[in-house]
Amino acid sequence: MCIQNLIRAQAKASPDALAVREGAKQVTYGQLDERADELAFLLRAFGAGPEIPVALCMRRSRELVFGALGILRTGAAYVPLDPTYPTSRLAMLLADSRAPLVVTQPDIAEQLPAGKWRTIVLDENGFCTPRHSGPSFSVSEAMPENLAYIIFTSGSTGRPKGVQITHANLLNLIQWHNHAFAVTAADKATIHASPGFDAAVWELWPYLAAGASVHIIDEAIRTSPERLRDWMAATGITISFLPTALAESMIDLEWPAKTALRFLLTGADTLRRCPPAGLPFALVNNYGPTECTVVATSGTVPCGESEALPSIGRSIENVQTYIVDETLNRLRDGTAGELVIGGAGVGRGYLNLPDLTSQPFVPDLFSGVEGARLYRTGDLARILPDGQIAFLGRKDEQVKIRGYRIEPAEIAAVLDRHAAIRSSFVTAAAEDSGEKRLLAYVVAAPDTRLSAIELREFLGRHLPDYMVPSAFVQITSLPLTPNGKVDRAALPKPTPDTILEDHGFEDPQSEIEIWLANFLSSLLKVSRVSRDDNFFNLGGHSLMGAQLIAKVQQTFDVELTLRGLFDHPTVREISSEIENLIQAKLNALSDEEAQRILESSPSRLPL
Repeated sequence: MCIQNLIRAQAKASPDALAVREGAKQVTYGQLDERADELAFLLRAFGAGPEIPVALCMRRSRELVFGALGILRTGAAYVPLDPTYPTSRLAMLLADSRAPLVVTQPDIAEQLPAGKWRTIVLDENGFCTPRHSGPSFSVSEAMPENLAYIIFTSGSTGRPKGVQITHANLLNLIQWHNHAFAVTAADKATIHASPGFDAAVWELWPYLAAGASVHIIDEAIRTSPERLRDWMAATGITISFLPTALAESMIDLEWPAKTALRFLLTGADTLRRCPPAGLPFALVNNYGPTECTVVATSGTVPCGESEALPSIGRSIENVQTYIVDETLNRLRDGTAGELVIGGAGVGRGYLNLPDLTSQPFVPDLFSGVEGARLYRTGDLARILPDGQIAFLGRKDEQVKIRGYRIEPAEIAAVLDRHAAIRSSFVTAAAEDSGEKRLLAYVVAAPDTRLSAIELREFLGRHLPDYMVPSAFVQITSLPLTPNGKVDRAALPKPTPDTILEDHGFEDPQSEIEIWLANFLSSLLKVSRVSRDDNFFNLGGHSLMGAQLIAKVQQTFDVELTLRGLFDHPTVREISSEIENLIQAKLNALSDEEAQRILESSPSRLPL
């Protein structure tokens, strides 16, 4: 049975049960089944079927669920693409996937690049254009060995790689998850991950297979720990996955003793501390590369203080993990080596890239199963005395930023295409908080002048925002080792003289700008902040954005949005928005109420 047929069974058994909720909008299993069938008939008419990739370019929404299930109903594999990616990157991914069809939403359809693919649009109710209907499918054409989905990850060659995952791979994840966390139809789960992130697979299919409901987290609260906690408690969420940095913030909060939440799942980055004693739910740390179907190891993190970092648990059901040396010989427990993964989670490989596939996907000589393969993760680990696995970092240059796996060489490959760049090298630097930020070392071409804002705009046309370095360091040449590789140890530390500025420094002008610059200087640990400095270019990220929003709310009693912060991220723009919100609030007040607000306005605040 493939996932689409498991959901069909749930729809027949409980057609009126809640399947998906997005704000006030609800979708029952019966409605989900009908919408998916309608889309499947249209896709089938246009040639969708087993082993055919169909792109799905949608934001987190009910329509995303309709689209993914409709594609799977045809037997085809869905290819999730994040609509926030630059148009040139979407064009590259669509071309590399060779998808003949793209399922999308009306406003996104207008922004899609032109190509040989046919576009199918789903409206807010999940109906497709043009409308198409017919009798329901009783059995999907897909078999367990057929592809279920393809997700693109960063590639060291300068182009992303499409990871191919089969229905058999996905079913193993679903069956393990629902057994490990005792999922029933009464459970309420969350959808937090971006569509192009493989965690979105994990957040959706196990619960729909079990007849549970999934609840899409509103963008306005998605990165605010306090507001997210309150929403989860009020909604009665029982299981949730959140990326590591956000999960660490959530466990620091006070929770109602009788919260419905049973499990807070986390992963995608290194977990740096254990939960406090008395937390009313279990924190579960998880690890797994996209190539091995989201999760390969999992373990509940014990409460209390610990000098060691939490482990990544043990292998999940039907998955095997080994610690090996460079020649794939197994090492004794306790010895550090490369973590390799075998078993039911290992995917098919990279789409249309047989040479790249053969490098990390190697024959499994440990299992004794003919044709079985191991995936070489490139991660370093060791087996602890209790049998759990300690994650020790990477053996190559790959990094994770905000949970996304990034090959710095891909960024450098794009940078090197800029006419003013002779050569470049991208690396990650760790902050005191444990957060990583990308640094780009650049060597200018002769008779050219480099500008940070120009380089950011150039990269932004080709890469998602999380792959744009927060700082550019100009040097005369890249230091090299005797074998011709960049000597990382010899790279100079960034200094004010070598970091390219977006503009000349301009002092904040208004009292709100001064207040904001002082707060950001403390939050981001930078010596000074110009009125045209970009919050994200200074090292800010979505969690820090939530802290900024909370501080503005506390100080000025107005509420910025994270979306607005992304769209208008400079001190000048943020301050202007705060002033506009204050003015709008004053306009809505009586004279007496306005006077009280004015008496505590920013001009009276200690700066």
